[in-house]
Amino acid sequence: MAAETAAAGAKPESRAVELRIGGKSRIFDVDNPELPKWIDDDAFSSDDYPYKKKLEEDEYEKTLTKLQIELVKVQFWMQATGKRVMALFEGRDAAGKGGAIHATMAYMNPRSARIVALTKPTETEHGQWYFQRYVATFPTAGEFVLFDRSWYNRAGVEPVMGFCTPEQYEHFLKQAPRFEKMIVHEGIQLFKFWLNIGREMQLKRFHDRRHDPLKIWKLSPMDIAALNKWDDYTAKRDRMLKETHTDHAPWTVIRGNDKRRARINLIRHLLKHLDYDGKDKAAIGEVDDKIVGSGPGFLK
Repeated sequence: MAAETAAAGAKPESRAVELRIGGKSRIFDVDNPELPKWIDDDAFSSDDYPYKKKLEEDEYEKTLTKLQIELVKVQFWMQATGKRVMALFEGRDAAGKGGAIHATMAYMNPRSARIVALTKPTETEHGQWYFQRYVATFPTAGEFVLFDRSWYNRAGVEPVMGFCTPEQYEHFLKQAPRFEKMIVHEGIQLFKFWLNIGREMQLKRFHDRRHDPLKIWKLSPMDIAALNKWDDYTAKRDRMLKETHTDHAPWTVIRGNDKRRARINLIRHLLKHLDYDGKDKAAIGEVDDKIVGSGPGFLK
């Protein structure tokens, strides 16, 4: 009984980890409610972010509303023409994929716009062709489908965390461009977005999630396990962009330290590449080339 009482009152095991950042050893404890000063000071400027402060909320809301009106027009056009659109949202954990998807979907008709966020493969799916379960979720005529992570799991999290073999990883990098060429030749308009953030910003967002009761579900054990694998993820990201950035299915890279700028410019990019009826170019505005770039060269 005493042992059980002691166990019940014991503090949970610390999840503090030692990180090597900028040539310095840093301790990060996600369970500590106080955010370390070295993270708070450097988060927004990490990854050589080109702005010093967030986009003002009023400007963000006004601009986003104009863009969301254009997205509603896109849906009417798709339903009238039978066009099909797919957008892949990829990036590091806490890069802002979910928020960007929500901003895009907020006022679209859910009957013809949907999100695909697949869980880990079942035993049956493990025995299938790798791309098979994704194909089953592709859009029908008039549908807009947004992927919250996609087949590119095999280019990042799976090889880094040991969930696939080196042979499966190499095979994927050869197959993906061919697979995507078939998608585009089928007439589906395909967008591939990589949302990039700095390391300190990722740590700040992990900390925010841990201490926000509405967001704590977003912080997974996998996130903690990956804290010391930043360089591994960077290497896999760079190779993925190099091997799978093609003329028919290019990567669009979004700098995401400021979620507001990231969402606005991602939606602008979408709208500029869709030839829909009633397009208001003035409402869309210009894509910020400090925030949005094409392919692997943008991150160098």
